[in-house]
Amino acid sequence: MRITISGPPGSGTTSLARYLAGKHGLDFISAGEVFRQLAREHGMDLAAFGRFAESDPAVDRMIDARQKEIGEGSEDIIVEGRLSGRMIENADLRIWLSAPLSCRAKRIAGRDGMDEEGARVYTENRQRSEATRYRSYYGIDINDLSPYDIVLSSETFGVDALGAIVDTAIACLARQKGTL
Repeated sequence: MRITISGPPGSGTTSLARYLAGKHGLDFISAGEVFRQLAREHGMDLAAFGRFAESDPAVDRMIDARQKEIGEGSEDIIVEGRLSGRMIENADLRIWLSAPLSCRAKRIAGRDGMDEEGARVYTENRQRSEATRYRSYYGIDINDLSPYDIVLSSETFGVDALGAIVDTAIACLARQKGTL
């Protein structure tokens, strides 16, 4: 089964992806982790590397192409990233997680050691930057959720509840495919 998990920064996509990968024995790749690693390799913080990515489309295109290649070529995988639900054309299940900016900023502040206001400003700027790049590179409106099979609130549901909802969807899909 190929599952994609997408959502805005701080929505919990990585947490859900790790939960599902562990529970279902699926491989896991994360565009965000690749982006963070590249930022470290270039000696930049995420905001500076985001600005660099704006000036050099090769950064996003490399991450997206690699994720697409791995995701579409694997049988049992979870691909987590803002565009994974759009890039992995043969995905069996596409999930979008949402949460209000205030909730996400609080998570990002805790994760990245920032104050909440700084995390909010950083997240707003990051979202604007990504939306501009996605529209420019691929003609994608990141706010159009029509490609997704399931849209869930990670403010309403914690990772265990999100996991239980998705576990049910996975079981239903497996029955439909005759693999359960």
